[in-house]
Amino acid sequence: MTSTPTKTPPVPPAPAEAPTPPQAPRASRAPRSANATRLIVGAAVVVLAIVFIALITSPPNDDARPVSLGFSLNSLFRWLGNLNPIAQIPIILLIFGVVVALILLLIEFAPRSGKGYFYLRLAACFAVPVLALMLLRPYQNALIWVLVIALVVGALLFFADYRSRQGAGYLFQLVTFLAPAALLLAIGLIYPTVATIYQSFFDKTSKSFVGLDNYLWVFTNPEGFWSVVNTLIWVLVAPVFSTIVGLAYAAFIDRARGEKYLKSLVFMPMAISFVGAGIIWKFIYDNRQGEQVGLLNAIVTAFGGQPISWLDAQPLINTLLLLVVFIWTQTGFAMVILSAAIKGVPTEQMEAAELDGTNAWQRFTNVTVPGIRSSLIVVLTTIAIGSLKVYDIVAVMTGGRANTTVLGFEMVNQQQRFQSYGHSAALAVVLFLFVLPLIIYNANQLRKQRSDR
Repeated sequence: MTSTPTKTPPVPPAPAEAPTPPQAPRASRAPRSANATRLIVGAAVVVLAIVFIALITSPPNDDARPVSLGFSLNSLFRWLGNLNPIAQIPIILLIFGVVVALILLLIEFAPRSGKGYFYLRLAACFAVPVLALMLLRPYQNALIWVLVIALVVGALLFFADYRSRQGAGYLFQLVTFLAPAALLLAIGLIYPTVATIYQSFFDKTSKSFVGLDNYLWVFTNPEGFWSVVNTLIWVLVAPVFSTIVGLAYAAFIDRARGEKYLKSLVFMPMAISFVGAGIIWKFIYDNRQGEQVGLLNAIVTAFGGQPISWLDAQPLINTLLLLVVFIWTQTGFAMVILSAAIKGVPTEQMEAAELDGTNAWQRFTNVTVPGIRSSLIVVLTTIAIGSLKVYDIVAVMTGGRANTTVLGFEMVNQQQRFQSYGHSAALAVVLFLFVLPLIIYNANQLRKQRSDR
């Protein structure tokens, strides 16, 4: 039995490719565009430098009055202050809503393509800086220079936006849009840091070089020594107790009846400022002759004891009592973060641990706590940084007396009360050295989390 061979159909010849039209070389256009970009940016930088130098070197005019568009923030606040407090609330909410709406308009709609959005971006780049400066009422002798700076910066940003839509000049766009933030960072953070470190080696008048004398004063003088000791106590005790209490609240209130209301009550102190919390607890610790109005002394005298001056009790008792105020305000923050983290622990792990015969405490320590480790670190470091910066509680409750001062309070106290800029700068540097390890640790943790993802 023979098989007939199958014939494959002939393959049609490939159509001839149409000749591609010659394209204009881009090499000649790219240098022109790059040269134009460099020329525009260079001219804008030169103009900005000239105007800024003219602004800072122009002689001050004592008779100059602040000018505005006939309406300024100062006049708005004065007008609101003369109104009834009940009428102030809806007006403030209305103004806040208008500002938020304008910001959302610029963020959401301005980047879109079209002629209308083009003019919207153009108006935003030029009008927003000018209106902001006019509302802030610059003085007459600086008005022209400030407006020119605003116009040149607005034009430069608009040009960067225009170039980005053409898909060209990436490095130029990067530098242009990062320049304002980098400049503000340099002026507001880097320069003050360097200036403070430099000033810490001079005397209280910042004229005579004294070397390390200011740092010796920090660790030998009673005010400086107790500020360091108390700050270390704050940063070691406050984060640990706040986190433990917040974790306990989060574990016990979670899935309880009335969970929302209980969490609101615990979180409520977080909404109170440190000044308000200090005043509240100062009444609790109050001590006076005659009838006691402070809660603690009222309880002590009710049982036949003698009233105690709690905020003057030493050693370290008054500092621990101030710590109670800070822990009271930070517990709600810890509870909210840790409660959300606990809800994110997989239920499968809890069920598996329960099937293994573990009790509630073992499931909490072996499953829940390891599952929320990153959140615990965030809460601990955040509260630790807040405890290093504490000022209001000490200032309101004791004013730093009876060895309750901390670095943040003593730094301000040395500068404003004693006009000792060298001591204040040295305290600021020591405080910075205390905060620096926490910042580095947080940065490393974030880097590890990103690498794990």
